[in-house]
Amino acid sequence: MTRSVPIALALAALSACPTAAAQVTHDAGAWVNVTVQGASARPLAWFVEVQPRLQDDLGRLDQVILRGALGKKVAKGLTLYQGYAHVAMPVRGGRDLNEERLFQQVSWVVPGLRRGELSSRFRLEQRWRSDGTDVQHRVREMVRLEYPLGRDDGIRALTSMEGFVVLNSVDWRRRSGFDQLRTFVGAEIPVGGTSTVEAGYMNQIIDQPGGAARVNHNVSLALFWRL
Repeated sequence: MTRSVPIALALAALSACPTAAAQVTHDAGAWVNVTVQGASARPLAWFVEVQPRLQDDLGRLDQVILRGALGKKVAKGLTLYQGYAHVAMPVRGGRDLNEERLFQQVSWVVPGLRRGELSSRFRLEQRWRSDGTDVQHRVREMVRLEYPLGRDDGIRALTSMEGFVVLNSVDWRRRSGFDQLRTFVGAEIPVGGTSTVEAGYMNQIIDQPGGAARVNHNVSLALFWRL
């Protein structure tokens, strides 16, 4: 099973990448994430996070995401969540935009690996924005693989891929279908107890109107503080 995962991820990336004929723009950004999570030994689970994102070659604050969720562990390695997110999007020379999201999440750790950890995160989002009235429905699926470089409790190599698909057209985005693909490569570093820092590179391919695409090359730094 584990051998098939990299192959599937590679095929997904190739299918989602823009063609040579499409107009492609590139940008450099930085994403910072601070997440606080509830203790893993309890039947109830929760997390809250704040995530500022810089784009335009690190010269502009693109978004600030505030997100939280409450969940329950229904089986070993399987947790269900209900959450809410607020997204603030500053606009230069104009009125700032705000997005609200309700989301349902299924987090699953695949059993049976002798070393490392393979996991899946599925989200169904209901999104609405201050520049429209319609509610957009979007699904996203992330597959993530961690592998220890030495001791099991030491630094781990980390890679993930997350695809986004929009299910309906709305007045603030008149397109459905493929939305974006995020691919991450980096490391997970223990910082005390079960808390970790994840640092690396994220490639983000975003669908644009008229068959164009935007590719963001992001430095990603995230702190996961587990209580």
